[in-house]
Amino acid sequence: MKKLLIVLVCLFSSYVSMAQELIEGETVVQDSLKGVDFKYREDQFYFGITHTLMQDKPGGYSPSSVSVGMSGGFLRDFPINKSRNIAIAPGVGYSYVNLRGNLGVTPEHEHVILNSFKKSSISLHAIDFPIELRWRTSTPYSHKFWRMYLGFKASYVFSDRTKTTTSEYSTEYYNDKNQNKWLYGMYLSAGFNTWNFYMYYGLNNVYKNDIIKGDAYKLKMLNVGVMFYIL
Repeated sequence: MKKLLIVLVCLFSSYVSMAQELIEGETVVQDSLKGVDFKYREDQFYFGITHTLMQDKPGGYSPSSVSVGMSGGFLRDFPINKSRNIAIAPGVGYSYVNLRGNLGVTPEHEHVILNSFKKSSISLHAIDFPIELRWRTSTPYSHKFWRMYLGFKASYVFSDRTKTTTSEYSTEYYNDKNQNKWLYGMYLSAGFNTWNFYMYYGLNNVYKNDIIKGDAYKLKMLNVGVMFYIL
């Protein structure tokens, strides 16, 4: 009887020990999952830097220096599948482009191809309305993943300035009536983690009509650069 009691005590102690280990293990797992967001949304703030390559150019047109562009804004991420790696993201943002080349204006505000000049640029400020179809390899446990986002963007140009400086004159032209107030384009953003390649192709022209009489070109934008995402 004494030996049986000892065996029962040992078995009970072992059971209590195993139960305690299971409880502690489950607690650790639960604690580790407390910081995991299974309803996460990705890449809701963005910032991009680009260089503009003009398309549909008039004869004699040539770029000068780098046509810098910057953009930033907010996109609301809406996952559309259970694993949350496919999503739709509409948003709003701001963009600025400074187009540098030998296309300028005279003091009478006529567009001309400049043979020689000191400075010549076209600056555009716009409110952007992008929408993206997103694919990514994200998980709830990591913010480092591959992404490929295909988007469409409508941009309302609320301010523009054409500035030309030559050895003979210096002039600025604001609110050019020949410029389109709405610009539309498709874009692609793809990469891993921080660095993402970005390309935007304009679907309509910067100008409504021919820039220079007898030269049927209205300019389209092709922007290439990098895109950064936060949260």
